[in-house]
Amino acid sequence: MGYKSAIDILPENLLDAVQKYIDGEYLYIPRKECNKKSWGELKKSKEYFSARNFEILEKHQAGMSAKDLSEKYYLSVKTIYKIVASAKSD
Repeated sequence: MGYKSAIDILPENLLDAVQKYIDGEYLYIPRKECNKKSWGELKKSKEYFSARNFEILEKHQAGMSAKDLSEKYYLSVKTIYKIVASAKSD
């Protein structure tokens, strides 16, 4: 999210109207519903974690221990078990 100066973007009459409600403070303007992106869509995080979790599941099924997986992927043992359980339920 980037910040832009309202003086550079808004027409003077609209800027005056906004200043009546919030003068000199930050105002968050949410995206339109049609422009929203789902989690991980922008930087491909969803794809990365999905591939990582699939690797973890495969290695766990091949016999690698949760402790070894946790050290390899820098995750807690509990998180490894959650990934394995959720992958099995899918």
